[in-house]
Amino acid sequence: MLSKKVSGSTVGMWLLVPGLLKLGAWDILKAWTGKTDMDIEPRIALQLVNESALCVNRIRKKNSLGHQGFQLVNGMSRLVSDEQVHHLLDSHTIQDTQNMMINLGIQRKLSGHFQGELIAIDPHRIVSSSQRIMAKKKKEPKKPSQKMLQTFFSLSAKTGQPIMATVSSTGIPTTKASLNLISATEQIIKTPSLLMADKEHFTSELLENISNNSNMDLLTPALNTQKVKNIIKSLKYTSISAGCAIAETDFYFSRKKIKYRLIAERFGEKEYSYKGFLTTSSKDAKTLLCDNYDERWSVEEFFRFENDMNLNRASTMNLNIRYGNLAMAMLAQAATYELRKNLTGVYKKWNAKHLANEVLAWNDGDVRVKNDTIIVTFYGTSEYIKKEEYINLPDKLMQNGIDPYIPWLYNYKLDFRFK
Repeated sequence: MLSKKVSGSTVGMWLLVPGLLKLGAWDILKAWTGKTDMDIEPRIALQLVNESALCVNRIRKKNSLGHQGFQLVNGMSRLVSDEQVHHLLDSHTIQDTQNMMINLGIQRKLSGHFQGELIAIDPHRIVSSSQRIMAKKKKEPKKPSQKMLQTFFSLSAKTGQPIMATVSSTGIPTTKASLNLISATEQIIKTPSLLMADKEHFTSELLENISNNSNMDLLTPALNTQKVKNIIKSLKYTSISAGCAIAETDFYFSRKKIKYRLIAERFGEKEYSYKGFLTTSSKDAKTLLCDNYDERWSVEEFFRFENDMNLNRASTMNLNIRYGNLAMAMLAQAATYELRKNLTGVYKKWNAKHLANEVLAWNDGDVRVKNDTIIVTFYGTSEYIKKEEYINLPDKLMQNGIDPYIPWLYNYKLDFRFK
């Protein structure tokens, strides 16, 4: 197909290639599949990555992107079938995929995607349409229990970028799943950090494991039990701002000997409301609550912006397949994060769906080969792309120490034209 000029509307997908090269995505996919540059399996995985970036589902069945150039960016002349994808994902265990995610996290750390020492951890539960008999769980306290896939994420609170993600069935307790997530996260972030959690993580088992077996500290809201209420109402508070005061004391779980810090906030002038937090950190209380914990909400922003990137569906409860799909989505999200650096102004703040529609899909252009270089031409593009970052791309890649020859495209180079 590359021997002829291809006209299509998905030329924006080629903008992801520099980011994939920077992240070493091809080597990550080859290591996961155990295959070589010339095999199809890494290219099938790359198609899944690019599908996630486009925020589309089951495009192979619809064949909606056929003959539009999408297959070429994956190094193939066609779209692969659902059956091929199923066999590839099902042939790899959860441990295989977790190792891949750790490799991706290490590459993202080297690329500067994670900054600071604050890490937000949070469960992200996806309602499943599976027909299997399985435990059910409430996604929200006031809603009925449902079948779900549990995913657990750790994010760099400063940049809002995901460090690690794990999956489990509905019945696995939050504490057990969180310990698995934290252990994997520590293989990526090896410097002492503060884990910021929600009330689900207020368990003696989790806090004890963090205290004894981790180089990280934990800060989590305390459950509003009668014991906690009695303690925080009896404390002597110090005002830190109008209507806000802070206090702390020692705290022990029932029949446990490990001592933790219970920090409480009091709000109001005459009628008070309270919030309690438990922590293993030695930082001062004001820093922990007023400066650090507010950063945790970056995890909610991540889900709001990136959910359409196949993070919000779970049609099957085959965990090998679901974790494989999640890993490909995480790789796609990493590549789009690199792309966002080359967008101008407010376009950097588009959510995943908006970015896919406006930049990656539905742009007129063509793809052709000249000597050893694939030339991608955009027609009538908007002002959102920093064109200077893509013109003479091979030279720019070499200046950054990146090999411009693209292995999944049979060692062609890539360049762009804008008309």
